[in-house]
Formats: sequence, structure tokens, C-alpha cells
Amino acid sequence: MVSFLKALVYGAGGVAVVGMVALVAFQERLVYVPVVPGLARAYPFTPARLRLDYEDVFLRTSDGVRLHSWFIKHSPPKPGPTILFFQENAGNIAHRLEFVRIMMQRLQCNVFMLSYRGYGESDGHPSQHGIIMDSQAALDHLTQRKDIDTSRIVVFGRSLGGAVGAVLVKNNPDKFLLLYWRILSPLSWTWLALCFLS
Repeated sequence: MVSFLKALVYGAGGVAVVGMVALVAFQERLVYVPVVPGLARAYPFTPARLRLDYEDVFLRTSDGVRLHSWFIKHSPPKPGPTILFFQENAGNIAHRLEFVRIMMQRLQCNVFMLSYRGYGESDGHPSQHGIIMDSQAALDHLTQRKDIDTSRIVVFGRSLGGAVGAVLVKNNPDKFLLLYWRILSPLSWTWLALCFLS
């Protein structure tokens, strides 16, 4: 009986170790999902479909990765804030346009939607360090624009984007952060903790 229990304990321990190794090995595939199964990586539509005035913006990160973004302008132009929008971990920025349209109507603001590296039309592959560089490139771009009030940039993040925004504001304390975490997933909290500890 003792040897059976010993074998059971060792077996359970082995399964736990293999499971932990698998989680570590595949963590980026679990956290970053640029393409939702059944959907194309390409944008299914642009802000024009919702009659939003926008411009395509291409940025370069500090490590040379080319990123795509949309700067969606409030129409008619208003001197309101500009929201730097960071999306969740799955899909692309086109999947968030209806939410952004409603946000713009209610807040009378502009919205800058960043497509993380490896998402949408952006080059590269997503990673924790890379997405932090992506967020800084987006903020740097906004602070250099002449057509917005750069003192009224608000960082907004949903789910994983909340963690991205929190790290950006930690590194740029003069910015205001608004988090929207519908589901406080362990992956988002782990990602955020790792960013602040590193």
C-alpha cells in the first residue's frame, strides 16, 4: 500500500512539473493571440465603415519594428482629450471599433488605436518586452503631434491592454491611466506583476 501511494505522489508530482514546463514554454501563445481562430489577421474593416474620420499611422519602435495604428479624429473637431487605446490580447484593433465609436461619442475625444507587434498590419512577433516598446512608441508619437492637446493624453487599456497601459504610465508618470478590466484574468495580473518587477 505504501509503494502504491508513493508511486501516486511521484506520478502526480511529475504531471505537475510537466504541466508547469508546458505553461512556461507556451506562455506567449497563451497571452498573445494576434489571430483569433476562424478569423483572418487582416482587418475585416476600417474606421471608415463606421463613418469615422481617421488616418493610418505607421510608427517605428526603438528596436526598429514597424507598427500600424489608427488615429481616429473626433468629427467635428473638438479640443477634447486624446485616448491612447490599448486592446485586449486577442484579435486586432478593428474588432474594437464599435466600442471606440461609442467612447468617442460620449467623451468627445480623439482615439489613437495601436496595433501591437505581430497584430493586424504591424510587423514582428508579440512579446512582453516588445509590447512595452510598442506602447512607448505610440505615446512618443502622440506627444509630437501638433493637431492635439498633448497635455490631455489619457492612456486607456482593456484586459491585457490595461497591463500595457499601467507599465506605460509607470514609465511616464505625467500621464493619466484609465483601466477597463472586464475579467481580472490571472494572465493579465501575472503579466502586470512581471512588468513591474522587471
